[in-house]
Amino acid sequence: MSNLKEIKRKIKSVENTQKTTRAMKLVSTAKLRKAEEVARQSRVYANKINEMLSEISYKLSQYKAGGIDSKFFKLNNEPKIVDIIFITADKGLCGGFNVQTIKAVRRLMDEFKAANVKLRLRAVGRKGIDYFTFKGTELLEKYVGVSSSPNYKKSQEIIEDAVKDFSENLTDKIILVYNGYLNMISQQLKVIDVLPVEAPKSDNEQVINESKSLLEIEAESDKAIVEELMKKYLEYNMYYALIDSLAAEHSARMQAMDNATNNAKERVRHLTIAYNKARQESITTELIEIISGVESMK
Repeated sequence: MSNLKEIKRKIKSVENTQKTTRAMKLVSTAKLRKAEEVARQSRVYANKINEMLSEISYKLSQYKAGGIDSKFFKLNNEPKIVDIIFITADKGLCGGFNVQTIKAVRRLMDEFKAANVKLRLRAVGRKGIDYFTFKGTELLEKYVGVSSSPNYKKSQEIIEDAVKDFSENLTDKIILVYNGYLNMISQQLKVIDVLPVEAPKSDNEQVINESKSLLEIEAESDKAIVEELMKKYLEYNMYYALIDSLAAEHSARMQAMDNATNNAKERVRHLTIAYNKARQESITTELIEIISGVESMK
């Protein structure tokens, strides 16, 4: 009988867990729909900024034989100091969402360490901060509460600090690492070279000439144009990365909670079978004892 009570207690416990995971799945699904729509709209704007940057940088490069005179466009194939900005979630229960980003950062750390390149880490999200703090890895900047609630002003602060160091020659390269939204059941790891930006090459001339843009550039104003556009480009791409990461987080959590709910359902099924077997054994034992008692009285 004690065995039956123990199995029944386990069934009740797993059923309660199943209710919790099902509720969390529904919450994540609702949040995902909202985040997905914001990400979709933001993606359009981010793509337009990228297209405009490509067009302006290409047209400006036509005025100067040496190309655009800006540190933002000067590629450095042998960087000495690299800034890595990586985004993780503030919360767990989202499968391997955070692990993929952390593994990508660790992989970059190993690659740059082998090349004798100094790394500086800027962490966005509690999970990434907790992991590297536990491992004893120094973090230059820590941002908590941003990845779970993207804010344009905060994204400006994050990227401005990194760009300032890049402009002052304190770093040679800025890399952004995060898990982006692909669809409702999968995410895509993104490793983006934020700075320096690779200016469009001459083979893009046909694409730009065929565009319907009416943009005209004055050669004398190239520096002001590049600086202003680059500021918008960097700020909004950082903001979009936060939005994209949040949508991916909700997608991963929805999938994780769905898997947990299905596993709980399967566990209840197995426990119910075990309970029925134990109950049958108990009834059989009692019948045998009754029959044996009756036989002994004859």
